[in-house]
Amino acid sequence: MSSKLIPSSPADVMVIRNITPNILTLSVPFSRFGIFKVGGRATIIRLTSGTLAVFSPVALTPDVKAKVAEMGGKVAYLIAPDIEHHIFLSEWAKEYPDAKLIGPEGLPEKRAGQKDERIRNDDHFAFVFSPKNKDPHGISEEFAADFEAEYVGAHPNREIVLFYKPEKVLIEADLLFNMPPTEQYSRASEEERNSHGLINRLWNALLKTSGEAKAHKRVQWYLFSNASKDRSGYNASVQKIDSWDFKTIIPCHGDVVEGNAKVVFRKIFEWHLQSHK
Repeated sequence: MSSKLIPSSPADVMVIRNITPNILTLSVPFSRFGIFKVGGRATIIRLTSGTLAVFSPVALTPDVKAKVAEMGGKVAYLIAPDIEHHIFLSEWAKEYPDAKLIGPEGLPEKRAGQKDERIRNDDHFAFVFSPKNKDPHGISEEFAADFEAEYVGAHPNREIVLFYKPEKVLIEADLLFNMPPTEQYSRASEEERNSHGLINRLWNALLKTSGEAKAHKRVQWYLFSNASKDRSGYNASVQKIDSWDFKTIIPCHGDVVEGNAKVVFRKIFEWHLQSHK
């Protein structure tokens, strides 16, 4: 299945960009079911200690390896932010064997049962997020010094959301989409960018953050926060994330939100922030 979703030549279409002096993004085309253009993105963060954390790894191309080396080369943490974003963990773990693997509950078991050649069944997770195990101090003191973390176990994909305190950046996977994925498809062929045009215009309208974004708010309330039948838990996670002082949101799907990130977050999650149930 993954072969239909992931670019066959990621180096040809990847956009590598510094969001801040210590944060690098790797943006690629990614289509769900080969139709819905959601885009994919890895984020590499240099901690104040000098080590690197990689959030939602994508293909490890020669250009990416060179960038990692430029950032100091000490990959200490490889983070699968939910049960869906994990395909390239093994590739990175093989290249950087000293890195700690981090993921949500259920992911190690899911990977053990898969036959995708990209996935090593014996990868060891050093820290697994769960409702009872979500304190970043359990990962390491240097990690906790730079990151706040929230485990959104009430999300259907079991989301790990990070706040990089030194540069006030929120990093997340499927909690918030920001369609359309303009940057992620900017190096794709014209044919790929324009395929399934009508469906993707509707898709973008559903998950855009611009304007009133009423459709996106409804998707959050009626679909994502209702899927696990634990809306109160979802609300609590959203409210905790909102307490962080972020100015930028780096999502895995769609364009980076820069400058007005808190305004966008509060608009999309308005009903969750107002709810005290």
